[in-house]
Amino acid sequence: MAKRKKGIDSEKLSDAIIKGMQEKKATDIVLLDLRKIKNAVADFFVICSGNSDKQLEAISDSIDEEVFKAMKEKPWHMEGKNNKEWMILDYINVVSHVFRKDKRQYYALEKLWGDAEITEIED
Repeated sequence: MAKRKKGIDSEKLSDAIIKGMQEKKATDIVLLDLRKIKNAVADFFVICSGNSDKQLEAISDSIDEEVFKAMKEKPWHMEGKNNKEWMILDYINVVSHVFRKDKRQYYALEKLWGDAEITEIED
């Protein structure tokens, strides 16, 4: 497991991720603040939905571009580019989750991390 990066502004990173999601019309964007949860794997999860393989890929690429533009950071780890059902861009302190709608309901991360402070972001 990667160690959290000191000096990285998790809130600014979350904002860049949200902007990347909004640029490609992601829906149901939520920010889960995990900072008060003991043993949380990150400071924030940013979760969104997309409707198609193409949109999921576009959202993922947009997140990558916006974060690099704002913070000069690349993801530590990426997953799901091949199956395009659930794509993760892991920036260690903040993890973005890009779901196809049906898969998001199935995995229900918002329920799994129910102790998190959840902020719904306007589309």
